[in-house]
Amino acid sequence: MSVPEDTTTKSAPIPSPALVAKKKASTPVAPKVDYSSTDLAAAEKFGRLGDDGTVYVSDNGAEREIGQFPDGDGADALKLFARRYLDLKSKVELFAARLESSSIKTREIDESLKNLAEETKEPAVIGDLAAVRTRLEELKGLAQTKKQQLAEEHKKAVEAALAQRTKIVEKSEEIVNSLGDSTNWRNTAEEFKKLFEEWQSHQRHDARIDKPQADALWKRFSSARSAFNQARRKWAQARDAQREGARSTKETIIGEAEALENSTDWAQTSHEFNQLMDRWKAAGRVGRSEDDALWARFRAAADVFFNARQADRDQMGVEEKDNLVKKEALLVKAEALVPVSTEEEARQARAALGSIQDEWDQIGRVPREDLRRIEDRLSAVEKQIKNVEEAAWTQKDPETDARKSSFETQLEAQLAELDAKIAAESDPDKKKALETEKATKQQWLNAVK
Repeated sequence: MSVPEDTTTKSAPIPSPALVAKKKASTPVAPKVDYSSTDLAAAEKFGRLGDDGTVYVSDNGAEREIGQFPDGDGADALKLFARRYLDLKSKVELFAARLESSSIKTREIDESLKNLAEETKEPAVIGDLAAVRTRLEELKGLAQTKKQQLAEEHKKAVEAALAQRTKIVEKSEEIVNSLGDSTNWRNTAEEFKKLFEEWQSHQRHDARIDKPQADALWKRFSSARSAFNQARRKWAQARDAQREGARSTKETIIGEAEALENSTDWAQTSHEFNQLMDRWKAAGRVGRSEDDALWARFRAAADVFFNARQADRDQMGVEEKDNLVKKEALLVKAEALVPVSTEEEARQARAALGSIQDEWDQIGRVPREDLRRIEDRLSAVEKQIKNVEEAAWTQKDPETDARKSSFETQLEAQLAELDAKIAAESDPDKKKALETEKATKQQWLNAVK
C-alpha cells in the first residue's frame, strides 16, 4: 500500500534550509497527539473516499479532491486526512494561546497569520474547514488588538529606554563638569566604567530606540568619556611631574640629613633637622612604597643624630647631678657667712662669698628643675650682705642724718610687727621667711644706730 501525497504540495518547490528554519520559528507547530475516536469521527463526516481511491472533502458547500488512496482500507484514508485536519486545528488553537503570551512579537503574529491563512486556504485535510476559517478570522481580530497592545508597550519601552540612556548621558556629563582638584580619579573612572556597562546592558536587553536618537545620545556619552579620559591623562601627567619634583626634593633633604647625622652641635643641628622635617612635609607625596623607602633613609640619618644627642644628654644628666651635689656643698658654706651686722663683717663675708661664687661658676650646669632653687639660695646670701653694706654707706652719707631718726622709728615699728606675725604664724616655711625678713631689718637698724 502506498501513502497518498498531498495534492496541494505535490508540485511545490523544495524550500531552502533558512526558509524552513524561519517558518519553524514563526508558525505554530501542532504537537503530536493521539486524537480521540470521537474527534476523528466528527472530522471524517466532512470527507468521502471515491471508488477509484480518490479522497474528497466537503469544503464551502462543494467537494474538493485532496488526494489518492488507491490501495488499502478506505477507513484508514479518511482517518489519515481527519488527523491532518485536527493537526491544522491544533495549530490555530496554538496560535490563539500564543496571542495571550507576553513574549509574542508583532512579526511573529503577522507571519503566523500569513502561514495559517495559506494552510487553511485549500488544505489536504478532512474536517470542518469552515469552523477553522471562522476561528482564524476571530483570531485575526484578537491579533490586531494584540498588535496594538504590543505597539503601545513597545512605545513605552522605547520611551523608557530613551529615558535610561539619557540619564546615563546626563550623569556622565555631570561628572565631567564636576572634575577638579578634589576629584578622586580612581573612583570616578570606576563610575564611568559602570555607566558604560549599564549602557551596553540597555543596548542588549532594552527596546531598540530610533537610530538618530541612539546615535545622538552615544555621541554625547562618548564625548563625555573622552573628556574624562583626557582630563585624567592631564592629571596623571601633572601628578607624575609633582612626584618627580617631590622625589628630587626628598633626595636632596636626605643628602643634607646624612651630612648632619654626626654633628655634635646639638642645639643648632636639632634646629636644622626640624627645618628639614618642615621641608619634607611640604615636598608632597611620591607614592606609598617609594615614600616609605625615602622616609626610612631620612629617618635613619635623623636617628643617628638624635640617638647621639640623647646619649650625650644622659651623660650630661649624670654630670649635672654631680654638679648639684657640689653646689649644694658650696651653699652650706655661703649660708654660714650670714647673718652679718657690721660693715667689717659684711666686707669679710663679701670676700668669702666671691671665692665661693668663682668656684660655683667653674662647677658647671645642674639639672634644670634644681637651678632656680639653688640660685635663689645663693642670691639670698648675697642680698643679706648687700643690705648691710648699703646700710653702712647710708649711715656715712650726711644727707641721711636728717632722715635717720625717722627711719629708725619705722624699722623698730616693722620689727615689732614682724615679732607679732612670727608668734602667730604656724606654717614653718612662712615663719622662716618672716624670721629672715626680721633678721635683715634688724641688720638695717643696727647699721643706722
